[in-house]
Amino acid sequence: MAKEWILNSVMNRFQLNFKRNVGPTSESIRNCAPKTVEEWREYYFSNVKPKEHIEELGKKLYTKITEVIQSEVQEVTEQDCIDYMMQLVIDRTFDGYQTEITTVYGILQKELDVKIESAPDDWDRLFNVDFFIKIKEKYIGLQIKPVTSTGGTIQLPEIFKEKMIQEETHKKFTEVFGGKVFYIYSIKAGDKKEIYNKEIIEEIKEEIKRLQNT
Repeated sequence: MAKEWILNSVMNRFQLNFKRNVGPTSESIRNCAPKTVEEWREYYFSNVKPKEHIEELGKKLYTKITEVIQSEVQEVTEQDCIDYMMQLVIDRTFDGYQTEITTVYGILQKELDVKIESAPDDWDRLFNVDFFIKIKEKYIGLQIKPVTSTGGTIQLPEIFKEKMIQEETHKKFTEVFGGKVFYIYSIKAGDKKEIYNKEIIEEIKEEIKRLQNT
């Protein structure tokens, strides 16, 4: 398992599995529509890249591991590892938290003109709620989810799956506190975060009005 992790990490780092090196594998296998791996192997070596080319990539991977990576590993000190763990756990966690705060408090609070507060720890565990808005004696729940963009395509499947799993806890929140729970998807735009599903702002405004009038 450790060996596979090293091979995969180095291969990706030096882009040996990129299209320019191995060809359009996804497109090629669909064109081939093989019934067996042997059929696919024969098609690939005949129509995409020759066997010798893949062997050369394997040799290049070995060189990168034994010369480049090994040299870099020897330069890593114990202090480097301590500093990295500190940065990962403290600095990067704080940066991520500040990004959420900027997104939620900077954009939502300005748009909604209401106070948005961090949810208590037990609300996160019981109701899967990150933040809340208090309207009279009732509460609206908010959950912030970062989404990634790859080649202009927004990656949401796992988040939608998670949302379905959490629906029951959000129903319980509404039963207990009267307000709905809303998902806000944040996406990176340049160096900043912005709300991906901007239409949610109007939905939250409607819920605020509903609670204010009950």
